[in-house]
Amino acid sequence: MAPDLVEQLRSVCERVSVDPADLAVASRDRWAMAPAAARSPDAVALPATTAEVAAVLAVCSRARVPVTPAGARSGVCGGAIPVHGGVVVDLRGLAGVTSVDERSLLVHAGAGTMGDALEATLRGDHGLTLGHRPQSVAISTLGGWLACRSAGQYSTRYGKIEDMVVGLEVALADGRVIRTGGPPRAATGPDMSQLFVGSEGTLGVITAATLRAHPAPVVERRAAYGFASFAAGVDACRRILRRGATPAVLRLYDVAESARSFDRSTNVLVVLDEGDGRLVEAVLAIVDEEGTATGGDDLGPEPVERWLATRDDTYDTDALARQGIVGDTMEVAASWSVLPALYEQVTAAVAAVAGTVWTSGHLSHAYGDGACIYITFAGAGTDWYVAAWDAAAAVVLALGGALSHHHGVGLAKARFLAAALGPAHGVLVDLKRALDPTGVLNPGKLGLPDPFGEVAWPAG
Repeated sequence: MAPDLVEQLRSVCERVSVDPADLAVASRDRWAMAPAAARSPDAVALPATTAEVAAVLAVCSRARVPVTPAGARSGVCGGAIPVHGGVVVDLRGLAGVTSVDERSLLVHAGAGTMGDALEATLRGDHGLTLGHRPQSVAISTLGGWLACRSAGQYSTRYGKIEDMVVGLEVALADGRVIRTGGPPRAATGPDMSQLFVGSEGTLGVITAATLRAHPAPVVERRAAYGFASFAAGVDACRRILRRGATPAVLRLYDVAESARSFDRSTNVLVVLDEGDGRLVEAVLAIVDEEGTATGGDDLGPEPVERWLATRDDTYDTDALARQGIVGDTMEVAASWSVLPALYEQVTAAVAAVAGTVWTSGHLSHAYGDGACIYITFAGAGTDWYVAAWDAAAAVVLALGGALSHHHGVGLAKARFLAAALGPAHGVLVDLKRALDPTGVLNPGKLGLPDPFGEVAWPAG
């Protein structure tokens, strides 16, 4: 950066830090490869308003300095790593619920609002819920959810974050601020909100959002079933959704994960629903009919209670690294017609990579047309990690699946995105050039052209 750029930033943003401790914190997120890929920014801007965000972007765009938006940096794909230094824009100052329309079930909040704080405000002050509870709810922000198209653990009932968005406030690279969305189901051209949801800060920086909320649930019910095969459990989930039942939680664990999490030598399906009592009872009746019809054994609520007690547990990637082991997850999605084959082939492909010490999977988010399969894997070293991802991605793309369901792309999957999107990736490139002609917004992500030079990962 030019020597006077920090002063330019301070002229438009009250809080700008060049403290080495702040720069170190802003250099990485929770990606398994973050220690190797981390790059220190030259400055961290901590805006408190959308106007400050927009002004910082305008300064950086004119100076051609890369900008990396960040929230709580709990992402696991390297999306918040400032691969070329420059400026990290820490959005946590844009926090808080600014308005709630209880009659219309709408909530407006800043992008820096922490997930647990958002939910606590809705439930405690308004008797509402967003219904969005990712494992990272206490360490992630609303803006982060929107940036990577996050899914919560109750997504089968409430949908993913993109289903909750009514409108956005977005700062563009040139300093303009736009507002998208508004009235329900408007037909005033394309849905501009969805252009920015999932764009990982490459097209604009989301500063606030209006979201759909729901009445806080008054009833909760739990059930669990054991299946002789993972495929039988998948079919039970499919049949439940086909009948229109949408239990909040519908999670199927393979034998390896069932043994580890539930001490069961079967494929455990965990079911939980919440909401209006009559609706919940109807949903659980359908779940029981389809669970038993497909050969499931009733396990009672005990597995659900175990899941609730441990659902926020995560493995310590740094501790694994000290043992020479890399642990990661890949959450891929596909239609029901190919899900069993995708699970079998992806786990087999990763297991066949030399150095693999663990691979397992579970179905974690289900919808009428398909579901997400969450693969956990571990092995020895960076070369193994790259080979494992290459093997898994080849299978997913061959079967027509999605390489990401809710973690986003970041650096981890950037090299696959052009193949995943095909000619549509060229349209994404055109959008990037139109909205960010200097290419300063989160360069190196989504497989987009990078004016600051290609990112070394995973080559070196």
